[in-house]
Amino acid sequence: MSTNEPAVRTGLVVVDHGSRRAESNAMHEQLVAMVADVVPYDIVEAAHMELAEPSIADAFGRCVAAGAERVIISPYFLLPGRHWSSDIPDLAAAAARAHPGVTYLVTAPLGLHPLMAQVVAARVAHCVAHAGGHADECEVCAGTGRCALSHNV
Repeated sequence: MSTNEPAVRTGLVVVDHGSRRAESNAMHEQLVAMVADVVPYDIVEAAHMELAEPSIADAFGRCVAAGAERVIISPYFLLPGRHWSSDIPDLAAAAARAHPGVTYLVTAPLGLHPLMAQVVAARVAHCVAHAGGHADECEVCAGTGRCALSHNV
């Protein structure tokens, strides 16, 4: 953007699949709060593609109500698939129709971003350390007892 170009007020919607499990949806809310702390946008909303609220349309509307002239929809999905190629763009287009003049963009999923390898390595190292009694449970497994070495007997 050139220095003469006016800034476009932007809202960000981070959308996951959605779950019937309240715990999973709550984790998505936590993730979105973490994202809000590191992106240059002051309007950041969580959304679920299906199975839970808020919907993409609801989050899009909240962004516009907060003053967004552009809405970026970021799928919190690992790899490109049908949800990324058609479902989310279709839901985004439907949401945008209710807000004439507001532009939108659906970004790529996380995919092969170089930091993903580091995330996987860190998660594996932490789980192995926990299973060996050298680390506390991670935020995903806390209280579930799921991180334990299993034996094939």
